[in-house]
Amino acid sequence: MIQLFHVYKTFAKEVEALVDINLQIEKGEFVFLVGPSGAGKTTLLRLIFHDELPTSGQILVNGRNVVKLPGRSLPNLRRSIGVVFQDFKLLRDRSIADNLSLVYRVHGTPSAVGKRKVASVLKMVGLSHKAQMMPYRLSGGEQQRAAIARALMSDPLLLLADEPTGDLDADLAADVMRLLGEINMRGTTVIVATHDTSLVGESGRRTILLKGGRVVEDRP
Repeated sequence: MIQLFHVYKTFAKEVEALVDINLQIEKGEFVFLVGPSGAGKTTLLRLIFHDELPTSGQILVNGRNVVKLPGRSLPNLRRSIGVVFQDFKLLRDRSIADNLSLVYRVHGTPSAVGKRKVASVLKMVGLSHKAQMMPYRLSGGEQQRAAIARALMSDPLLLLADEPTGDLDADLAADVMRLLGEINMRGTTVIVATHDTSLVGESGRRTILLKGGRVVEDRP
């Protein structure tokens, strides 16, 4: 599903964000990417969905080399990848249903099909009864579930979650992690970046530890 070969990422002033990353993540895996702030977790996720390019190295996602991908192919790549952020990135002046509807409109999906998809993913995340509410009227956990629903609108093969529980209390964080686990059980590959090792606990999930931009541990 994902392969990284000798990936380096250096920013201005020779700041090494990632150093010689070699990883393989199989289809259907659930992987925790852990490490302290500044370890390179977010940078690694951004490279996978082509929000950044590596300084050197190769990255394959579902058999496609994203480093060499022409611009015209980026929309297809990104349709296959759902991304969930810590700060939700929901449009505050649109209802939850409208936030999700924007996805199918951008993709050119017929309205009837798109509306059914909105209803389906909201039911999946337990927000059917909040469809017409504005994001600011939802709790943090509900907003994060809405953000996950939006990421699922394109039926992604891969879901990347960057600190998805960073602003949530322990109970809400556990709720979000259960939802991500259910999504994984449906066949979606899930990668969760977090500095909160309590989330990993005794989950039995594969855990990749980053420090100083390097993979220092990879526990199956």
